[in-house]
Amino acid sequence: MTPTAEEPRPAGPYGTPEAPRIAVRGEAHLEVDPEIARIGITVSARGTDRRDALADLTRRNATALDLVKTYGEAVERVETGAFSITPELTKHGRGERIRAYHGRVHITAELTDFTALGELTTRLADLDLTRVDGPWWALRPDSPAHRQARQQAVREAVQRAREYAEALGTTLAALVELADIGADSLPPYPPAPGRAMRSMAYGAAAPEEAAPLELEPQRQTVYAQVNARFTMAPPRL
Repeated sequence: MTPTAEEPRPAGPYGTPEAPRIAVRGEAHLEVDPEIARIGITVSARGTDRRDALADLTRRNATALDLVKTYGEAVERVETGAFSITPELTKHGRGERIRAYHGRVHITAELTDFTALGELTTRLADLDLTRVDGPWWALRPDSPAHRQARQQAVREAVQRAREYAEALGTTLAALVELADIGADSLPPYPPAPGRAMRSMAYGAAAPEEAAPLELEPQRQTVYAQVNARFTMAPPRL
């Protein structure tokens, strides 16, 4: 349907001479301290008898969980993941002869007290057949840093559009569109080379407890990006 002379023509995607448009992108990069740290704990057991291997695994799993829970509010979350009991067959000989049974339980713990983190990881690594991986540093999904980055990206878009308008000797008139094309941080628990701790302990604990590890929290990068379109007063070219 063709617009009549009385009907105003809609502005095109690139604006009109009476209402030119400016399209800009605003970005923000912030570096902030992490809020949580996650560690992975793997408890193992091995034995020639299935029930004995399972009993050892149950006992070591309980020991690890009890140790984690002694840190109270410093531990925000503790979860048990995969559990397995796997038979190991002999390499030689006929038939399905079982040589040993291998058992594993995976536990994940999230801590908010980074002072307790070093002590806990050291004590866990000192347990029998217990492996510790991590820490992986992260922000909470509702961290104020995400909001701060988004707001900064919007302000940067407005400032950039205003500078373009000033270069033409005019001013911004109105905001036409603001599109959030991605405002997120790095993956929650990125394994950072050189920053992640990995330790493994097999055998009995030492007579004296090992000194707690000193772990430096890894700064987190928060990124936000928006597209914005504005109209401006017609410049005099």
